[in-house]
Amino acid sequence: MQMTMEKHHPKISPFMEYLEGLRARPSSEEVTQEMQGFDISATELGDYVQFHHDTYRRNLIFENEYVQLLCLCWKSGQQSPVHDHSSSICGVKVISGIASETTYEMNPDGFIKPLSTIDYSEGVIVSEDSDIHHVSNLQDINEDLVTLHCYSPPLKKMNLFSISSKYPQVYEPVNEWHIDSSGI
Repeated sequence: MQMTMEKHHPKISPFMEYLEGLRARPSSEEVTQEMQGFDISATELGDYVQFHHDTYRRNLIFENEYVQLLCLCWKSGQQSPVHDHSSSICGVKVISGIASETTYEMNPDGFIKPLSTIDYSEGVIVSEDSDIHHVSNLQDINEDLVTLHCYSPPLKKMNLFSISSKYPQVYEPVNEWHIDSSGI
């Protein structure tokens, strides 16, 4: 199944053409380079910038068998659970706001522990498939965060982690065109 934007802003057109032309899984370096090749505002992303009051929202922009592009929208205080990307790479571009990423490592006893938290303003973050992390909007109240996430292959499952359990849960995200409460 291939989903694409019927109309998209000219600033993102070359990136959309790149995604549509993929015939194999790209490397994380290639995704990073392509995501750095354009600048676009939240306003220019139009209808793909939609928020939910309870949880961050995943808005599907494009998907084919090789890649998936989502616009994630975060209100202040919203965060993902601690997770990995299973077998997908993920390129993240901060469109507006500040994304706080906390990375974790697995201890020999099977529990996770936090390593560091880094704040990212506009730019690109790349996460490999084995990274364990969570992303948060820790900005002041009423400060929104908008990010673009490019997964390859499309993110169909991930492991969710907790600092109080050594047993991850498998989660299969639902990504539809726009779906209320579709954050993890």
